[in-house]
Amino acid sequence: MNLGTLGTALVMGIAAIGSAIGIGIAGQASIGAWKKCYMNNKAAPFILTVFAGAPLTQTIYGFLLMQQMKAANMDPAFLFGLGIASGVAMAASAIFQGKAGAAGADALAESGKGFSQYITVVGLCETVALFALVFSMVALG
Repeated sequence: MNLGTLGTALVMGIAAIGSAIGIGIAGQASIGAWKKCYMNNKAAPFILTVFAGAPLTQTIYGFLLMQQMKAANMDPAFLFGLGIASGVAMAASAIFQGKAGAAGADALAESGKGFSQYITVVGLCETVALFALVFSMVALG
C-alpha cells in the first residue's frame, strides 16, 4: 500500500470524525437550550442550529485537501504525515468549535443576547481549520 494514498484518505476521515464530535457536542447543547426555553414558556430560537452545524465545514476542508493531495506528485511519506497532521488539526478545530457553540447556544437561549459575540468565537475556532487547509495546500505547491 502507498503511504501517500493512505494519508490522502486519512485527512478527510480524521476531519470528518472531528466534525461529527463537534456537531454532537453543540447539537446536544442546542437541544438542551431549546428544552430550557420550552420549560420556561419562552420562544426557542431556531438560530441555535447555526451553533450545532458549524463544525460540519471541517469535513469539507478535509475533502478539499484530499483532492489536492490526490493530484500531488510528492513523497508518499510526506503526504502521509501531511494527511494525519492536517486531519488532526481540522478535527481539533471542529471539536473545540462544537464546545464553543455549545456554550454559545446555552448563553443565547438563556439571555436572548450576544449572538454576534458567540458566533465570533465559533468563527475563531474555524480559523484553525482554514489555516490548516491553506498552509497544507501551499506545502503541496
